Amino acid sequence: MPTTPEQPLQRVLDALRTRDRFVVVSHARPDGDASGSQLALALALRHLGKHVRMVSRDRPQAWLLSFAEAADVEVADRVEGELDAVVVLECGSLERTGIAGLERYFVINVDHHRGNTLYGAVNWFDETAAACGEMVHDIIAGLGVPLTPAIATFLYVAILTDTGSFRHANITARTFDICRRIAGAGVSPAAVAARVYQQAPVGTLRLTGELLRGMELAGAGRVAVLHVDDGLLHATGCAPEDLDGMINLPLQARDVRAAVLFKELGGEIRVSLRSKEAIDVRAVAAAYGGGGHRNAAGCELPPPLERARPGLVADVVAAVDAGTRD
Repeated sequence: MPTTPEQPLQRVLDALRTRDRFVVVSHARPDGDASGSQLALALALRHLGKHVRMVSRDRPQAWLLSFAEAADVEVADRVEGELDAVVVLECGSLERTGIAGLERYFVINVDHHRGNTLYGAVNWFDETAAACGEMVHDIIAGLGVPLTPAIATFLYVAILTDTGSFRHANITARTFDICRRIAGAGVSPAAVAARVYQQAPVGTLRLTGELLRGMELAGAGRVAVLHVDDGLLHATGCAPEDLDGMINLPLQARDVRAAVLFKELGGEIRVSLRSKEAIDVRAVAAAYGGGGHRNAAGCELPPPLERARPGLVADVVAAVDAGTRD
């Protein structure tokens, strides 16, 4: 008999109801969906009287720390101690967390990224969710926990950021129905958006200018290619987290269909990919060992960058060609 979406969700609910001590984790270098989903679920479980820790391999983004609840996130690369379960959000594999020791526990895997390896004792994978925050909303509703203003705020953070401010193609009526409930819980979408997008230091304006000044175009002007390294961040007084959202800037141009941001930072090479409409950059990222969504994906590359850069850009151009034909 085929599995219906309600069956995995019910297994998650049963696992949460029958256990008391949890750690909630998400992926390394957490974005808004990772941290927002983590905070919302942790608050909901605490509402039920559960003992909950939040652990992240890296600290939340600076703008998120303006929310008092984010100070409760422990930054660690290992989890130890007596636990009943670990809830892993937004991770296609346990390795994506960057946290050691999780495999020793009962793992509840909740994710919406294609390619999830179903590594948990309980797995709920829903590729139709525009953000993991949508899935966490359904968990909270299934547990009978009310949408307090704090829980609703973090759900909105998750959905707002992972949909590219409601611009990505994976948005559905479900997305807006959940946001209607969030607004009904007393959340001001404008106020949350201001805290997410209007907290950057002045140096990010200089960084934006330098990135766009160095921008290259490929594929007859349809693919924008950006590059940043440690030197540029130092010169502009910025940190890696200040790059958040900058890859979307070239997509404001009518003819640009996809954007690539190469980041040579701290001895690592990471690549962010964004696209419009039917252009599938997730498939490009997957070819290099990464993943994500059709319009937003990423991967890591071995050095030197010059070896892989031409091929990856060519693959993005090919994705634009394929997406345009479709």
